[in-house]
Amino acid sequence: MIALYLTIFISLIIALIFLVLFMKSVKAGQYEDTYTPSVRMIFEDEFTDDPDEDLPSEKDKN
Repeated sequence: MIALYLTIFISLIIALIFLVLFMKSVKAGQYEDTYTPSVRMIFEDEFTDDPDEDLPSEKDKN
């Protein structure tokens, strides 16, 4: 029974360590993406009314 309590305690300590490290990285700006929003509109696909317009034609296949 002591082994069960010990593994639960150790897993909680490890989870707490990961939570602290995650919060520290969020505060440091690790997950802030400043580049993608500025170029996102350049790479967005343009939608067309004709769905066949995006398909390659027969002469493009050769």
